Amino acid sequence: MKNNDNFVLRNTWYYALPSDQIKPGMMISRIFLGEPVLLVRSQDGKVSAMTDICPHRGVPLSCGRFNGQEVECCYHGWRFNSAGRCTAIPSLVEEQQMDLSRFDVQSYSIREAQGNIWIYMPDPDNPQPASDMEIPVIPGFDDRSHQFVEVVKFPCFIDHAVVGLMDPAHSPYVHRAWWWRNEQLHEEVKQFDASPYGFTMRRHRLPANGGRLYWLIGGGVPETEISFRLPGVRIEETTIGNHRVVNLTAVTPISDTETEVTFALYWTLPWVGFFKPLLHVLARTFIGQDRTVVEKQQIGLKYNPVLRLIKDSDMQSQWYYQLKREYARSVAEGREFVNPVKGQILRWRA
Repeated sequence: MKNNDNFVLRNTWYYALPSDQIKPGMMISRIFLGEPVLLVRSQDGKVSAMTDICPHRGVPLSCGRFNGQEVECCYHGWRFNSAGRCTAIPSLVEEQQMDLSRFDVQSYSIREAQGNIWIYMPDPDNPQPASDMEIPVIPGFDDRSHQFVEVVKFPCFIDHAVVGLMDPAHSPYVHRAWWWRNEQLHEEVKQFDASPYGFTMRRHRLPANGGRLYWLIGGGVPETEISFRLPGVRIEETTIGNHRVVNLTAVTPISDTETEVTFALYWTLPWVGFFKPLLHVLARTFIGQDRTVVEKQQIGLKYNPVLRLIKDSDMQSQWYYQLKREYARSVAEGREFVNPVKGQILRWRA
């Protein structure tokens, strides 16, 4: 794998934050793809986003106040509505007429569904309208929010976090816990198919040694389907009898050296909520193991080595880079995206 793959996709939707983190009348300052963004939720509940920099003297707008309708800069009181339009410059006297639209700040498209807020990050050099790519929605849960969410920052470029999510061979070495699996290697044979902006591992029965936590839930034999889609969203749906447990994991680049990973769970099992404290411990342990190995990876990456991927265990990683390149090309050329993934059976030991 060569360094020309190290770019961040633009003109696409990224996970911004869980809905419950921003209440009506609140504002939150975040960094996405190296850009300062101010998210606000109006009193009527709508979330909006704008550049978190006042165009007057460069003070972050988040240092000011938000009254549920407008943001007021703390330096000179310039005001901006939730769409980023400048609505008032208090220092102007009555006869000083001025086109306030000259001072608008950039706004960002926002979509909210199922307890998740997504933000569209355009390319500054080639901005495109909000992509036809739909935001991820978990079928069967309608407008229900996730029942559990954990957010962790990884000290790495987005690609290494994404590839780590889809790497099927690291579990016996990174995730060593009695409730997940043992250390013995087993041959895995899985069918993969192309799916919108990504690929899907077909539904398959989960072996007892491959996910003991699911077997502990009981009520049936667990079956799992795992899908991945650009720019960095993994959805794992496990059915146990008549019930479902769905994990949505979304990866968002903060900068070239920091990435945020959001781990959200949906379920139909009525009693799982009683175990939320335990779930947080297990999730932090599991994700923390991935984070630790990524930290170690950064030691070697400082020397810019050539990374050599193999078949079949690294095929998903290779697909990811192919998908990235094709999406970037399709946007640059103004044409439809053509999925480069071809359905096939992959085999590996893990």
